[in-house]
Amino acid sequence: MIKIIRVAQGKNSTLSHLYIHGLFACYLLEDSIRKEKIPGLTCIPEGEYGLSLNHGAGMNARYGVKYPHMHAGMIEITEIPNYRLVFIHIGNYHTQTAGCPLTGSYWQRLDGDYQVMHSAAAYHYVYPLLLDQIERGNDRVVVKNGFYACCTPAGPPSLR
Repeated sequence: MIKIIRVAQGKNSTLSHLYIHGLFACYLLEDSIRKEKIPGLTCIPEGEYGLSLNHGAGMNARYGVKYPHMHAGMIEITEIPNYRLVFIHIGNYHTQTAGCPLTGSYWQRLDGDYQVMHSAAAYHYVYPLLLDQIERGNDRVVVKNGFYACCTPAGPPSLR
């Protein structure tokens, strides 16, 4: 089972954990949780969704060049009402999400918002794991708001 568990909210950002078969895989950064969807500025609603490989989106060509030895298509979260082309991809700041989850090896908080850092390293780690799950037919992801005290001001757990 693949899960995205939201653990903290910033002013304009949401920090999550990605779990694959109950094991922490990486941090994810999304936009804020909003009652009304604002295109490109709203995170994925809670629920269960599909995962698939998208071979046609513009990001696919860029990632194919950037990761030629592992890229088999963009990992897309599908079946989201009023959303499409929601990809798990690289980025550090909520301004780079456009409604998509960004991968991160660790996080920090600055001016009331979360950031994920070493995004490319986290993506390089988690992409093959997710690809393997999709190929095995484990192509569902559960998204839950599970806010709890996972993170202390002293600093985050790290994948470094």
